[in-house]
Amino acid sequence: MKMKLYFTAIMFLGMMGVSNAQAQNPECMTNLSIFSEHAKVKNYDAAYEPFKKVYETCPQLNNAIYVYGERILKHKIDKASGAEKDGFIKDLMGLYDDKMKYFSSKTNMAETEIDKVLLQYDNKMMDDAGVYAGLSKPFTEDKANFKNPKALYLYFSSLVDLHNAGQKELQEVFDVYDEVTSKIDEENDKLTDRIATLLPKEEAGTLTSKEKRRLKSYNSYSENYGKIAGSIDSKLGKLADCENLIPLYQKNFESRKNDVKWVKSAVGRMFSKECTDDPLFKTMVEVQAELDPSADVYVYLGSLKSKSGDTSGAVADFNKALELETDAKKRSNIAYKVATIYRRGSKSTARSYAQKAIDANGANGKAYLLIASLYAGSANACGSTPFEKRAIYWKAADMANRAGRVDPSLRGRASQAAASYNAKAPSKEMIFSSGMAGKTVTFSCWVGGSIKVPNL
Repeated sequence: MKMKLYFTAIMFLGMMGVSNAQAQNPECMTNLSIFSEHAKVKNYDAAYEPFKKVYETCPQLNNAIYVYGERILKHKIDKASGAEKDGFIKDLMGLYDDKMKYFSSKTNMAETEIDKVLLQYDNKMMDDAGVYAGLSKPFTEDKANFKNPKALYLYFSSLVDLHNAGQKELQEVFDVYDEVTSKIDEENDKLTDRIATLLPKEEAGTLTSKEKRRLKSYNSYSENYGKIAGSIDSKLGKLADCENLIPLYQKNFESRKNDVKWVKSAVGRMFSKECTDDPLFKTMVEVQAELDPSADVYVYLGSLKSKSGDTSGAVADFNKALELETDAKKRSNIAYKVATIYRRGSKSTARSYAQKAIDANGANGKAYLLIASLYAGSANACGSTPFEKRAIYWKAADMANRAGRVDPSLRGRASQAAASYNAKAPSKEMIFSSGMAGKTVTFSCWVGGSIKVPNL
């Protein structure tokens, strides 16, 4: 039996890689095979003792020690209590450190530190100060690998709680908010790029099994980032309202007006929170224009001209912003910002810029959602009959659904919007009584185009 296990271990190690020196230890190799087989079928109690022997004697033998060891110790933690549970938690903390020590190519600093913080947080062994300090280190020192959605949320959430307790300044909250949301956007952009390459094949029905799994994974991760982004915005809450922002920026303006990063962040936040009527916004936009006359600043200058009634000047600035920006995604975001400026004054102009955003980046789901809301807001202006007026909601729902497809991080919002629009569209009874089933409704208003009425 032992000989059979020994040869099984040799085959197992040959596939997964092994430390040559420790592979010479027959007992370690046998125990590795034993605990691996138990762990594969989730018999973690039986796997524990042989795992422990291998881990203590041959920690460099194989990465399986750390992959299965984490599962085994988490199982023991879940089943234990008191001092015994604390002991298993300590063992798992050590396992994370040792994986970094012996198999650094299989992990990274951020992942290791995040796992340790989350382990302590989940077991109520770490307060807000500990969570924030514990996650600050990997976020600042290994940001490229800081991708865990839960950790991103806890990093920011713990800081807000510390601020509410009077232990952290509001400016630090805003600084970390910018960094965390930027990181989420960065990771989600990577996912939507990958999704964009697979969507045409999905629509054509030509995805391979491997591609289907990948698309499902990308969609899931993107949705998670969307949920976390929403939770972060909710956590920030009223802290970022104009009544808090303006006094803070007025207080810090003189001392930080030459800090380009601070000025750009402040202007961007005042714009997104619609604090643009305050004179401070105009002052800070002018400062940004002097410090960094980039594409974004022309959007803000254009918004100021638009408010003052200088329509031609505003259009010139908006177009200048689009001309200056060479990065497609950034140009898309600029076009979207311009679209939001026009959404109340000129729906057709707003759609035009939203479409430019989509043309620059097909994964800009926010632009699709904006167009959907523009259509829905025009129901009373499109059509001569109640049926025709309500039919516009089908067109709005279609745009909302597209938003969720191209950017799954928006899927929650997009699905809610689409459901709301569909509920306002003609009911089955209206379709039947009107005799419009399967027919086409054409819109003669600014929306244009048409929509096919569903068949009953």
